[in-house]
Amino acid sequence: MNPTSQTYQQIERAIRRVAEKFPAEREEVLTDIHFQVKPSSGELLAFDDNDEELTRVVVEQWMEAVDEDFYDEAAKQLCHCLEQVRQSIVNGMSVMHPFSFSLMDEDGDTLRDLYLVDDDTVILNHELLEGLDEELDSFLRDLLG
Repeated sequence: MNPTSQTYQQIERAIRRVAEKFPAEREEVLTDIHFQVKPSSGELLAFDDNDEELTRVVVEQWMEAVDEDFYDEAAKQLCHCLEQVRQSIVNGMSVMHPFSFSLMDEDGDTLRDLYLVDDDTVILNHELLEGLDEELDSFLRDLLG
């Protein structure tokens, strides 16, 4: 599934709506943000730790998605959008650091942490860690060899 610019716009709209719930001038709250995607309807929902719905948008490209790797693709698209709006939106939210954005399936089970917001740490992305063991082993062999 190749994301369109409209897909990214719809995801960013959801992120902006979440950020509007936590304006910078408001007292900080302790919560994480949980995204739930529903491939049957194309819905992208966001919840806080109390399972209160923060927003809901329809991502048209996700409607009736049947790809086996749908959740992996949705996670990549969400991570991309979070990174794009990190400076302008995410860092200004009145949520106590550290907090995270995570991805849930239709049943509410957490599939993956998408993004960690902290003063020192910026992003949690599984792609950054893929192959790390092999790279470190190779580096150590080269260093000791």
